[in-house]
Amino acid sequence: MSTLEKIHDIPVLICAAEGEPICGERDATDLIGNAGYQGAAWVAVPADRFDEMFFQLRTRVAGDIVQKFVQYRMGLAVVGDISRHTEASSALRDFVRECNRGRQTWFVADLDELHARLAGPTA
Repeated sequence: MSTLEKIHDIPVLICAAEGEPICGERDATDLIGNAGYQGAAWVAVPADRFDEMFFQLRTRVAGDIVQKFVQYRMGLAVVGDISRHTEASSALRDFVRECNRGRQTWFVADLDELHARLAGPTA
């Protein structure tokens, strides 16, 4: 179950922690379609919903999923603690850092951090 919530006047589809794992482009496209249908500009997905391959950059799963969100101009927030993955991979740490510098894909610890990011630079 997902819920649409306005955060600083930005419609965000917040995905439930339980549900089908997000394993690739097809799952991303389904999620984007659902979010677009509900009028969302961003999708917040619990990190635990992503298949383990998402966090192994050599599989290209993360890149494929992020690219789908970019292609459809939909923001993606990966919400939750991914430190066990970033501690094991300097490439993933770099990927997360680069994503967080942009305005399209963010890795945030919790929904409070997402609220702060969506508030903009003056928050």
